[in-house]
Amino acid sequence: MTRILTFLFLLLITGFNSVHGQSLESIFNGKDFTGWVLPEDNIWYSAQDGILALQSGPDKKGTILWTEKEYKDFVIEADFKFGDGTVDSGFFIRSEHDQIQIGESGSLKRDMTCSPYIPGEGYPVEAKVKDVIKMDDWNTIKVQAKGNKYTAWLNGKKVMTYKSDTAADMGPIGIQLHPNRDMSMQYRNIKAASL
Repeated sequence: MTRILTFLFLLLITGFNSVHGQSLESIFNGKDFTGWVLPEDNIWYSAQDGILALQSGPDKKGTILWTEKEYKDFVIEADFKFGDGTVDSGFFIRSEHDQIQIGESGSLKRDMTCSPYIPGEGYPVEAKVKDVIKMDDWNTIKVQAKGNKYTAWLNGKKVMTYKSDTAADMGPIGIQLHPNRDMSMQYRNIKAASL
């Protein structure tokens, strides 16, 4: 019985950090931007004590923090916490076109976390996060991009699947700070794996 419990415990631990046999690896070291491409004259992103902090600048200019590495099929996972203002962020999937939203939609004026935003189409599907999201605490988002199929989980619950007609084949992952917002938010434990 002890062996079975030990095996199940080890399976549970490793299951959280692996996808289809691929180990999720940290892509943010929590102290600097090794592995990332900072925007010019960066005033929006800071790294300290394991936290990636986003803060709007005085002119509310939007920007994107990109991974140096490019991905084809991948999974990204991170913890996030809403800060002040109208939080509007998310992951860009291989290009500046398709995005998985984190926070409030500027056009819909409501939280659309884990929903895909596709320019020209808006939000073609809405993730079911109302009973899962924690507005005042840390949340864990996981996004899988396999070909043109996007799947999102929030706090361990699958909340969205969508097939995009505009998916890029390969490219970096971006973390957005939306323009025309006065906002702050935090990310931590950012991990990814190629599939």
